[in-house]
Amino acid sequence: MRQLLRKLHCDTYETLVVASSIIRPGVASSGMMREYILRHHDHSKASYLHPKMKTLLEETHGVMVFQEDVMRVGHEVGGLSLAEADTLRRAMSGKYKSNNRFELMKQRYFENCKAEGMPDETAGEIWRQMESFAGYSFCKAHSASFARLSMKDLYLKTYYPAEFMVSVINNHGGFYSTELYFIELRKTGVALHLPCVNQSDYFTRIEGKEVYAGIELIGEVPNDLKLLIVQNREHGGPYAHLQDLLERTGITAAALNNLISAGALRFAGKSKKRLLWEANFLQSNIKNHRAENTLFKEEPVQMELPELHDDPLDDCYDEMEILGFPFRNPFELCEQDPFKYQLAKDLCPSLGKQVKMLLYYIDYKAVVTKHLASMSFGTFLDAEMTWVDTVHFPESLQRYPLRGRGFYLVTGKVVEDFGVYSVEVHYHQKIGYKQKKYANL
Repeated sequence: MRQLLRKLHCDTYETLVVASSIIRPGVASSGMMREYILRHHDHSKASYLHPKMKTLLEETHGVMVFQEDVMRVGHEVGGLSLAEADTLRRAMSGKYKSNNRFELMKQRYFENCKAEGMPDETAGEIWRQMESFAGYSFCKAHSASFARLSMKDLYLKTYYPAEFMVSVINNHGGFYSTELYFIELRKTGVALHLPCVNQSDYFTRIEGKEVYAGIELIGEVPNDLKLLIVQNREHGGPYAHLQDLLERTGITAAALNNLISAGALRFAGKSKKRLLWEANFLQSNIKNHRAENTLFKEEPVQMELPELHDDPLDDCYDEMEILGFPFRNPFELCEQDPFKYQLAKDLCPSLGKQVKMLLYYIDYKAVVTKHLASMSFGTFLDAEMTWVDTVHFPESLQRYPLRGRGFYLVTGKVVEDFGVYSVEVHYHQKIGYKQKKYANL
């Protein structure tokens, strides 16, 4: 959809309504999505398989875009009754696809076309386009409503990008992973803060240019305990130190270790290594009890420990393990220098040429070709956090399958389609992460 909007140069509500429908598998799989883009930019390329179709489909340049288009063509061109045309509409969702009524309707359509003197080839192509809607398609009212919601979202994303991304993160919505939305959030210029038991809410919170990641993001900690930590702080004030948190919440050893490793107790002003030592001692030697059940707060236990420092690389790995992603530019973890290779900004001047890029994997979309072979469209980021789209044709994908998250050294040819640039991948190699160092332990 991101590419489609750019290919259409979408700048009107009406174009967005069409885009909301032609992105659906029905129109896309029939080849008519690309045909619509071509005709949208050059109206002279519009063609009509039957004289009546010019009247019916002139607004969409001869392409069936909505469910109503199929019904009208089936009725006006194929001679189907309105009831039969409605059955055809229902067949789009598969309700009658395996039913004899569908085959009967198909037979009647071709009989009517033949009686009208329509060539079999023309009748067959019209039917092929109609039948392609058996996958998915939108009625125009659905597309218009969807586009209206999209316009509101686009407005928020444009003028309130940080607030929008925080909302997507908290809603657990969107096609992509939470990691990407934090990357997009960072690009808005806000200061991002790791979860903190004294500053974070349960959900991610934004205050001006400051964003505090929610405690909910910390893995392997029960949700009821996360809520208790926040509620206890709101009721009893900020936690004074590690022992205070332990006494007021009765937190388990495993959950406490995860909070410390995620940096959620950095308010204590101690390294994570020291906090882990102290947590282990306190869990073993202090009877856990809630502070509200005691008359006086206990003074924190003091421990004599050597100077312990945290390794920034260890912090990255802790974030990946506990949050599910590095809470920073992921290229800080790459063992190679990504700036030695081409960047996204190099694609336009390199059109038709071979490029070599070091990219960070985001996601991919698998599709099946008409020959039933698997291919994929990949989504990556370069070192400047700019999107890079890749195309993996069957032969390339079979020899070099995508193996999930991480860094890929990609070699391929730069191609362009309606102003959208991507890389046809000939070869790619997965690149490892930087190795941990334990010298300071």
